[in-house]
Amino acid sequence: MARLYANKNFPLQTAQALRALGHDVLTVAEAGQVNQALPDDEVLAFAARDQRAVLTLNRRDFIRLHAQQPDHAGIIVCAQDSDTDDQAKRIHDAIVQSESLAGTLIRINLPWR
Repeated sequence: MARLYANKNFPLQTAQALRALGHDVLTVAEAGQVNQALPDDEVLAFAARDQRAVLTLNRRDFIRLHAQQPDHAGIIVCAQDSDTDDQAKRIHDAIVQSESLAGTLIRINLPWR
């Protein structure tokens, strides 16, 4: 399964649901980076060094970073979703459909309800 890094704004419940689906998810707290206010490019660099795709709700900035710095371990940008289990399932489905996350940008949108 995928190696993922959950950015500071990413819901812990979704990260836990992804773990239950077999993914290796590292959170900001587990990485010892709480309250460090790291710039987004440093978050992306940290994740790339650890060969992890970034999970984030910060869509605009990380889409821009992907265009500027396409050499990364992957970026998964998500819409805010209160149904964290469904969000995790949609992320999981997108990951398993990708051959590799390296250098890719995956957009996880809200489903039509």
